[in-house]
Amino acid sequence: MSLSGLLYGGYEALLSNEIKDKPVPSHVAIIMDGNRRFAQKRGLAQYYGHFKGADTTEKVLDWSFDLGIKQLTVYAFSTENFDRNDLEKNKLFDLIGIKFDKICADERTHRRRMRVRVLGNIDLLPPGLKASAKHAEEITRNYDGVYLNVALAYGGRQELVDAAQRMATKIKCGELSLDDINEDTISKNLYPSSGSVPYVDLIIRTGGDERISNFLPWQANGNECAAYFCAPFWPEFRKIDLLRAIRTFQRREHEKQLNTVMRIVKLMSYYGMVEVEDVIRVSRGFITIPKEEVVKILQELTRSNVVLNNMIKW
Repeated sequence: MSLSGLLYGGYEALLSNEIKDKPVPSHVAIIMDGNRRFAQKRGLAQYYGHFKGADTTEKVLDWSFDLGIKQLTVYAFSTENFDRNDLEKNKLFDLIGIKFDKICADERTHRRRMRVRVLGNIDLLPPGLKASAKHAEEITRNYDGVYLNVALAYGGRQELVDAAQRMATKIKCGELSLDDINEDTISKNLYPSSGSVPYVDLIIRTGGDERISNFLPWQANGNECAAYFCAPFWPEFRKIDLLRAIRTFQRREHEKQLNTVMRIVKLMSYYGMVEVEDVIRVSRGFITIPKEEVVKILQELTRSNVVLNNMIKW
């Protein structure tokens, strides 16, 4: 093995060790950007970039589900992408259709009990791709092990418009009342029709741009999810990039936990000495965290803060 290969393997092992004992995001969404620029950089046809990008997507599926991620949502084709030339679109539609067919035949799909769901207005897609997408959904509709959500002919604003129209139709037909509309009702009327996609914990964008591009505005922004932007084009995305993204999520979650526990200690201190057991009980009412983790956070907070340490009755 080359020196660079040894260094990469060592760094991957280091990152894997860093994240292994901490919670991983349940739902990761990826904007797979840079296929065309990857091909252009090599003087090759755009289709080559999409082909290599599709291979990367397969690898990321394996890495994600092996790490314990339950839901993966990939941005395969946006409503804005319909502006591209017909040759590129047709080749891309053919490639996506082939990948759907492969998913149906792949033993990993059935071993993982992976459910495939399509997000978007699939009526805008050509008949062949639409049939392949529906077949993949049908074949896996009873699975609940992990979830692959494929955003096709998808636009975030249009998703919200479609949800509003769907609810308006139900109100008109007497199936829904205005008083019934809340966040849960809206979520249930978003894509896909077979069941809503949960809030996003981590969104990843490749290719160097730091923007969300109309992707999952309700599911991502409403959850204040972590975001990880990286320079590699999608075909160049490596496992270490995914591990770095998860580490970013974990650091953000730890900071949120630190801030929550700190606020609870300060509020409780107004009533006198702060009992550790009370901090644990109240903290777990606000954040999903084991008892032992609350203790570790308290130890971390008080290690360099004498005033805070004196507030707490251990």
